[in-house]
Amino acid sequence: MTNPWLLAARPKTLPASISPVLVGTALALREGKFDPWVFIATLAAAVLLQVGANFANDVFDFLKGADKARQGPARVTQSGLLTPRQMLIGTGVVFGAAALIGMYLVAVGGWPILLIGAISIACALVYTAGPFPLAYRGLGDLFAFVFFGVVAVMGTYFLQAKQFTPMSFITSLPNALFATCIIVVNNLRDIDTDRAANKFTLAVRIGDWPTRVEYTVMLVIAYLVPPVLWLLGFTRGAAWLIPWVSAPIAYVLARDLWRTPRGPALNPILGRTAQLNLIFSMLFAAALLIG
Repeated sequence: MTNPWLLAARPKTLPASISPVLVGTALALREGKFDPWVFIATLAAAVLLQVGANFANDVFDFLKGADKARQGPARVTQSGLLTPRQMLIGTGVVFGAAALIGMYLVAVGGWPILLIGAISIACALVYTAGPFPLAYRGLGDLFAFVFFGVVAVMGTYFLQAKQFTPMSFITSLPNALFATCIIVVNNLRDIDTDRAANKFTLAVRIGDWPTRVEYTVMLVIAYLVPPVLWLLGFTRGAAWLIPWVSAPIAYVLARDLWRTPRGPALNPILGRTAQLNLIFSMLFAAALLIG
């Protein structure tokens, strides 16, 4: 039997926190500013923040009644594998560990990293908790785009390069889009149960067909970023083509999304989207280093 804590951590979704650290670090390495200890600490903090957010989402969705007719993988609180109290304690422990690592990163990066870390933890909690939970107000997609993309890549780069640049913003966009795609599949799957639980995600608000369009368009835009970097002179030669090696995977994913009905059948596509996020990011990082 799978350990309930591991189940609650949702390891299949963790590429969303690993990928932006790889891209931000590659950008710093490209400029000769790589710091291995900062890289390791950033990676650990990013993963812990996502695990903490997943723990919080598990327990607060249960407390709000959003998991009564679960369509996705089992939630440990709803399944009775862990009590709400255990999950709340676990959430605090994981965020506490992230904060401890964050103290080192704050010493390296100063107040911008303190601000980023504090806001990240606060938003991870209010994603499903509090009087204005982001996921219940249709803001989950925006949260994923900002924190698992823009903030994660630019924050990683800043920790090593000590600056924010236009290129660090542009290179953050694919991760922002892929992370949002993961949320989109999750919310598309749960449209009916979320609506019944008064969880008004963006997918609930705009409906099935537009949500599938959202997913497809974001995949397309993610693959347009490398050639845009080439056109802007940020990369040279044919290096921008490297991330396109994964384009057939993206095509199959988009095709399968359109062919798959709402409900549990979408679960494999969610996991495959997270895998594509990591594959693209590794190829994108290689392109940044080579180009």
